[in-house]
Amino acid sequence: MQYQYQQLFMAETTLYIKNMVCNRCIMVVDDLLKQAGLSPLHIELGKAVINSELNDTEREKLRDSLERVGFELIDSKRQRLIEQIKQEIIQLVHYRNSDLKVNLSDYLADKCRTDYSSLSKLFSETTGITIEKYFINQKIERVKELLVYDELSLNEIAESLNYSSTAHLSSQFKSVTGITPSQFKKQKIQHRKPLDEIV
Repeated sequence: MQYQYQQLFMAETTLYIKNMVCNRCIMVVDDLLKQAGLSPLHIELGKAVINSELNDTEREKLRDSLERVGFELIDSKRQRLIEQIKQEIIQLVHYRNSDLKVNLSDYLADKCRTDYSSLSKLFSETTGITIEKYFINQKIERVKELLVYDELSLNEIAESLNYSSTAHLSSQFKSVTGITPSQFKKQKIQHRKPLDEIV
């Protein structure tokens, strides 16, 4: 009973972690936290909640462990918001295709609980590109992935990613990559970027 009572009042810490882009990243972060003697309560892309507070030494040790495997602990609110925008777009494009019909600015304003003009200004100032450009680059990377799998026609890919037409997809693909989708498919080495390196 006393243990349960203590549990109710234990401090929780939310850690914001950059470069988490897939379910495998969640498993890696879970392992790292456990190796550091921390108890994760909840982990999702870009964020982990643990059931204790971290002192400066523990935070720096964790920061080093995360950086060794390509992640980064985010401290500033601005940086956390940038990372949240990226994570929401990655989720939308790569894992929730059915939601792609939503208005991106409304979707991000709702998810980040901040008006879109502020998000847009912060993102452009910090990353050097617009949210729309980042969104398009993620969509093109998803198109590449689906072309490599070779399970869907270009028309089906265009439909699943909410392009108005196959011609629109092809035109956007060429403006980003310099080649057409069919030229991409014919290449022996089909260059794809890790999601966390897309800008």
